[in-house]
Amino acid sequence: MKSEDLAGEVARLFALNVRHAMGDRSIRSVAAEAGIDHVTLGNVLKGDSWPDLVVIARLEYTFGVDLWPGRVKSGARIPRA
Repeated sequence: MKSEDLAGEVARLFALNVRHAMGDRSIRSVAAEAGIDHVTLGNVLKGDSWPDLVVIARLEYTFGVDLWPGRVKSGARIPRA
């Protein structure tokens, strides 16, 4: 479901990109190949946590594709800090 929060929407799109790149592979096998904890990957995919730069970089290197969605052009709002 689309998020109205800009950061949440970017994280959601990132998780969708990872799911697509994984195909039929398991969370454990992808995490092992990427050198990250499978619990971390599972939490990112469920939306329970946001990936840090190390996780993003390792997954992009593992899959050989850009996973970060870039600038979101939706009506998402930017919460004030």
